[in-house]
Amino acid sequence: MTANTRTDDPSVDLDDIGTNPTSNPSFTDLIAARLSRRRLFGLGAGTAGTALLQACGGGGGAGAAPFPILPPAPAPAPAPAPAPAGPMKLGFNAVAKSLADVVSVPAGYTASVLYRLGDPTAAGVAAYKNDGTDDATTYDRRAGDHHDGMTFFGMNASNKWDAASATRGLLVMNHEAITPVFLHPTGQTAVGGVRTVADEVLREFYLHGVSVIEVNKSGSTWSYKQDSSFNRRVHTLTEMTLSGPAAKTDYLKTKYSTDGSKTRGTVNNCANGTTPWGTYLTCEENWAGYFRRTTAVGSTPKEQASFGRYGVAGTSSAIGNGRELWATVTPDTADNLYGRWNCEVIGAAATDDYRNGPNTYGWVVEIDPFNPTSTPKKRTALGRFGHEGACLGPVVVGKPLVWYMGDDSQNEYLYKFVSTKNWDAADIGGGIAAGDKYMDDGKLYVAKFKADGSGDWLELKLGVNNITASYANYAFADAADVVINARHAADAAGATRMDRPEWTAVNPKNGEVYLTLTNNAARTISTTDAANPRFYNDPKGTSAQRGNPNGHIVRFADTGGDPAAVSFKWDVYLFGARSTASADVNVSALGADNDFSSPDGMWFSQAAPGLLWIETDDGKYTDVTNCMLLGALPGKVGDGAARTITNFDGATTVQQATFVGKAPGTDGLRRFLVGPKECEITGIAESGDGRALFVNIQHPGEDTKVADITTPAKFSSHWPEGGNARPRSATIVITKNDGGLIGL
Repeated sequence: MTANTRTDDPSVDLDDIGTNPTSNPSFTDLIAARLSRRRLFGLGAGTAGTALLQACGGGGGAGAAPFPILPPAPAPAPAPAPAPAGPMKLGFNAVAKSLADVVSVPAGYTASVLYRLGDPTAAGVAAYKNDGTDDATTYDRRAGDHHDGMTFFGMNASNKWDAASATRGLLVMNHEAITPVFLHPTGQTAVGGVRTVADEVLREFYLHGVSVIEVNKSGSTWSYKQDSSFNRRVHTLTEMTLSGPAAKTDYLKTKYSTDGSKTRGTVNNCANGTTPWGTYLTCEENWAGYFRRTTAVGSTPKEQASFGRYGVAGTSSAIGNGRELWATVTPDTADNLYGRWNCEVIGAAATDDYRNGPNTYGWVVEIDPFNPTSTPKKRTALGRFGHEGACLGPVVVGKPLVWYMGDDSQNEYLYKFVSTKNWDAADIGGGIAAGDKYMDDGKLYVAKFKADGSGDWLELKLGVNNITASYANYAFADAADVVINARHAADAAGATRMDRPEWTAVNPKNGEVYLTLTNNAARTISTTDAANPRFYNDPKGTSAQRGNPNGHIVRFADTGGDPAAVSFKWDVYLFGARSTASADVNVSALGADNDFSSPDGMWFSQAAPGLLWIETDDGKYTDVTNCMLLGALPGKVGDGAARTITNFDGATTVQQATFVGKAPGTDGLRRFLVGPKECEITGIAESGDGRALFVNIQHPGEDTKVADITTPAKFSSHWPEGGNARPRSATIVITKNDGGLIGL
């Protein structure tokens, strides 16, 4: 779940390039570039069978009701009782694959647009013009772009967190990146690789980050409250406190914070997480590409090793000047709004420039949605990398808390953090102070997957697992150095290189953890192993797609059901594939109603424990279908069997043994939603009663060319407003027409 970095080829992401130089055992080797995988959007809803209705236009605006899908759904009947005990069943007909520019949902469901790019979040802010001319200074009170990871925090009449709330809550979501072509009158203004209009950059600063908005249900309709006192935008200019082992160390000292205690902003917020005390975790993923570093002059070899391992490097003007070219704006402001993105050595000491600026990004950030005046905190104990998310494990009074975290870049790793303090339910509602207790002290681990279906959690700590000053690729100095350079530490420990670890999700029924691995076009037949058993070609038109282009989902169970355990067992839950592929490719025996490619977002329902939602971010199968959301009822680790897969590269045949979960069939996996053209389906949450499902539709129209911005007919999409409107990322809310639980 990443956006294009501005390299010499703007369609290539840093997570597709990879920065891991080690030869640690690979889980799925290097990933191929997800070129042009972003697509445009429309919206539709179910009528008889699977409906594909055109996007509706107009309406909405400041605090207005969401845009309904036509025809409107009938008023819901009284809510039925919760699903009975016993075997759970998917209760919807599968949505067909589609290349239409709409959102398709099953018959009996209605989808509405709730919250779009530019929508105002404060009283007195005008409705979004959506033509690139809105006042840049208002964007700190508007919805950001590229809606992503998301959580619904139910709220009671006393304005306190109530997880069971069915009609009111705070919806908190990430805004990962931007689609620049639609944000300004004619796209970004740059001359010779230099941004020349400061207001354009200010808009972009504000459009990244996080939204906190109050949402309410009236009758069968959900809307957001524009003038709520809880509404808040956290963005690249918001002051953040740094906490944990790296805080107030020399590594984090900058001109802005000479004692290393704080920084400004958060950026490239992808997946998310929560805490049991009721706060939100936003995770910084592809942050490295925003920093300018056209020269390494003045940097020490150790600094250069750190920069290189994280992708803060490059000598070409495009890479070195940073994504969106933020550092190039001149003149700079007195407080270095633009210069802080330049991490070159300029002054005599670190406190004279921003050479350490990148060290203040790449963290898990805690935000208290119930306290709009609170200062977010970057939790350094959880390690610095390309955080895809931070999924909370089972919560048990008297036991440590655990978060599982993927590092979304090719050849990177799976991590977990285990708190030192044991959970005390008295800390519910404790806000940021509770985070200080549980998230600033603990053990950080990285996963090593073994060929026999077992695995080890390797602690990342100075003096153990080869993490020493004598490690050849990086000389570790202290505890702060380890968490700041967690990738180097994982390299040293011998962790398993994986295929761009994306979202993690914990099954509330048994505590098992699921991990999406999106795809891997760099897999070769000689590097297949038990954990990466497939090598094949999945042609897209006349273009070959070799390796493991459709990705898969791994699941694991910590030993003894204890999240603090240092060992686990694993298998492959699902393999992405076309239904028409051979049995050695379509290992999970997917059919037309549930075949998919490139799993990304993933989340278990809390109202219906055991119901898993899987989202895709795909460029491999988009000749057949747009990205999608699938409902699943997974079993458990080991419910399948050992299997041998035959791989063939045109010259050589290799037999590869692996462990495969039970084939899901359509009873266990079914397509619930297909998005419009060129979209990514990402971010998912539910109301406290499970009768409203919130889903994000990210970056509509991203492939529209700058040259076409004055010709609306050439836009790839006009979703969600229709007509000649510029497309906008947005959150939709899905409800069942009979008022029942979603998916069952």
